[in-house]
Amino acid sequence: MTAKYATTCGVCGSPVSPGEEIAKAGQRWAHAACADTAGQAPAAKAEKPAQAAKAAKPKRADMPAPEGALEVWTDGACSGNPGPGGWAWATRDGRQDSGGEPATTNQRMEIRAALEAVRALDGPLVVVSDSTYVVNCFRDGWWKGWIARGWVTSAKKPVVSRDLWEPLITLVNDRGNVSFRWTKGHSGDEMNDLVDRLAVEQSKAVTAS
Repeated sequence: MTAKYATTCGVCGSPVSPGEEIAKAGQRWAHAACADTAGQAPAAKAEKPAQAAKAAKPKRADMPAPEGALEVWTDGACSGNPGPGGWAWATRDGRQDSGGEPATTNQRMEIRAALEAVRALDGPLVVVSDSTYVVNCFRDGWWKGWIARGWVTSAKKPVVSRDLWEPLITLVNDRGNVSFRWTKGHSGDEMNDLVDRLAVEQSKAVTAS
């Protein structure tokens, strides 16, 4: 199932964007991969509301950036689910690219944007994305479980968008000099705003054509 509205993952606490794959983790909605991970762990004893409120979540550490890494911002957009969508990447030095597809999802466009950026840019790289699904796949190593299980989730369902995930994961592992960092969307990050605008433009261009 995909999220219709922006919300918060009930497992990792990160934002869930419309169009991202979600699943039930107990009584909460979570990223599909987070729900898989949660399902592998023993059930924790429920906390009382007062105890839960007191427990402050530590900030999740970013992946270490390779020395001398170039930062590239990526984003995807989609009108409908599925529907016409666009992807884009850009660097501060002016390099950028974008494209669109007539029938896709927001999640696929987020993955496609990262894949196109890693394909296009050589050398150490930090991919900056507002997609927790893309970032957490690498930061938390979700891809390891997918591959170990033959590209199925812990719920024994095929990994969604394997045709995009597999080349991206393979390329990142082969290079060994790519890391990922999450940024909050629509929060004043000018580069995130730029790639968002480019991706939306591409989705509209596909719609008009």
